[in-house]
Amino acid sequence: MKRYCFSLLAIGLLSIITGHSQSFSADEVLENAIAFHDPNGNWANLKTTLKVVMETPNRPERTSIIGVDFPNQEFTLDVEQGDDSYTYKINGGSCEITLNGSKDISEEEAKKFRLSCERGNFMKDYYTYLYGLPMKLKDPGTHLDPKVQKKIFKGKEYLVLNVTYDSEVGTDEWYFYFDPATYAMEVYQFYHDESKNDGEYILLEGLEEINGIKMPKTRAWYVNKDDKYLGTDTLEKI
Repeated sequence: MKRYCFSLLAIGLLSIITGHSQSFSADEVLENAIAFHDPNGNWANLKTTLKVVMETPNRPERTSIIGVDFPNQEFTLDVEQGDDSYTYKINGGSCEITLNGSKDISEEEAKKFRLSCERGNFMKDYYTYLYGLPMKLKDPGTHLDPKVQKKIFKGKEYLVLNVTYDSEVGTDEWYFYFDPATYAMEVYQFYHDESKNDGEYILLEGLEEINGIKMPKTRAWYVNKDDKYLGTDTLEKI
C-alpha cells in the first residue's frame, strides 16, 4: 500500500479530496475509475497477449499465457506448471484442449488436470473479468448500489462500490475500493455469504499498461475470515 504522509497539510488535502469525491454518485465514481484505467476505451476491442505468473504456498509456480481477441471472439490459455502444460483454444462456441502437446487426453488425465470445455470457458470468464475491471462493471446483469461507501481498509480510506449480479451471471457480492484522489482500483473483495464473513479480498499493487489500459501489476489473495494468504499473481508484458 502507499506510504502515509503525516502532515497537517496532507491530511487536510486528503479530507477535501475525499469529501468532494464522496459527493459523486456510484455511477460517477465508476466512470472516473474507468477513465483512470481505460482512458481511451480500448477494452471492448482488446486484442493482446498477457503473461501471468501465479505463486501459491507449497505448489510449483504456474505460468499462464493468455490471448484475447474480442472482435473475433477468440481466447487462448497456455498453462505451464511443474513438468506439465495444457492449452485451451476457444473460438465462439468451439473449444480445443491439448495436454503436453497432445489432443489425446485420457479420462484420468482430464480429471487430474481439470480439463474440460466447461473449465476452459470458466477460465476465460475469470481472466477477462478480473483484468477487465473496473470496465466489466458496466456489463449486463451487473447491479451497482447507488450509494458510495467510505471504508478504511488496511489503514487507508477508500471510496467503495458494492456490486451484485443477476443469478445467471454470478451469486457473490463484491466490493471495489478506489483511491479517493485518483480513482485507481486498489482492492476488491467478495463474499459468498457476507453474514459468515467468507470469501476473499485481493490487494492490488502497481500498474502494467497493456494496450493503453492500466491493469493491476500484482494481485495478492487473502481469506476474509482469518487473513490467510492464498497466493499472488503477477502480470507481465510479452
